[in-house]
Amino acid sequence: MAIEGGCYCGALRYRIEGAMPKGGLCYCRACQHASGGGPNAFALVAAESFSWTKGTPARFTRPDLPTAVTRDFCPECGTQVTTLRPGQSKRIVKIGTLDQAQDWPGPGFAIFTAEKAPWHHLPPGLPAFEGLPPTR
Repeated sequence: MAIEGGCYCGALRYRIEGAMPKGGLCYCRACQHASGGGPNAFALVAAESFSWTKGTPARFTRPDLPTAVTRDFCPECGTQVTTLRPGQSKRIVKIGTLDQAQDWPGPGFAIFTAEKAPWHHLPPGLPAFEGLPPTR
């Protein structure tokens, strides 16, 4: 099975090999900036399952943060498509960029809830963490 997606204008495309990945909601301030104010819905994808199929992403990493993430986005329309976190082997794919986003089963957890705005809502019963979840 393959899952495809891309940016808003279509200049940047990708493919995920395998089943629909699981993920969550991120309420950190950086994701609020990137999304325009709300939490970011994301899936965690094994590096070997992900490939760019059209275009080359532009990249941004904040130089003033020692453990900053790297954000891949379309150089044409600016859509943020993926994120790479230092020390994490999986690629973070933004759910809104999936061609069939409605097929995503929904978030399995919420992270960085300590940074959410008072008007952000957490889905009832969703496991929530003030920062990153504890490692296993």
